[in-house]
Amino acid sequence: MAKPIGISKEKMLKERVARFKELKPTHKAFLDSLVEGHERDIFQIIGPGVNEDPNHRPAILDHPDFSLGLIRAQPGHGASLHIHDTVEVFMPLEGRWTLYWLDEAGKRQEAVLETHDVISIPVGVWRGFRNDSPGVAHMIAINGGSDPGRVTWPPELIEKAAKKGYKLDAKGNLHQIAPAAS
Repeated sequence: MAKPIGISKEKMLKERVARFKELKPTHKAFLDSLVEGHERDIFQIIGPGVNEDPNHRPAILDHPDFSLGLIRAQPGHGASLHIHDTVEVFMPLEGRWTLYWLDEAGKRQEAVLETHDVISIPVGVWRGFRNDSPGVAHMIAINGGSDPGRVTWPPELIEKAAKKGYKLDAKGNLHQIAPAAS
């Protein structure tokens, strides 16, 4: 059993409470979020999460063994196929979301999640998601582990992002570059 500790109300409210109305999202948390069809906002609530925006900070810094984020997307928008070095858990807070992945043969599979359904995607599985609701919807994303690592993107997504003027540096952080000539 953990040793009991105390925490003041002031410290709890200052360091361990995230108020939604005060959260600042980033629309460039990931390389794909700057490519048509994958635009979305990420609210990083607890821990750094898997995030390619070097300027985006979580609301709650203490994050032993997990990170919690909130995704907001317009209808038809979501994440491209990608891989994480962590387990990733999703739960729609509203609407309908399609989670898709590649099976052992490289064939695309999918599951449609309704509000409050949950899916857990294992480490190393290509995965993506899309808001299939008629309006803007929110979904929780949880990444396991103290170090969420970086994202692996398919080469075609990296090319699309470069044409839009974006790339990742050697540390995996997102940077704007001059768009490629057409």
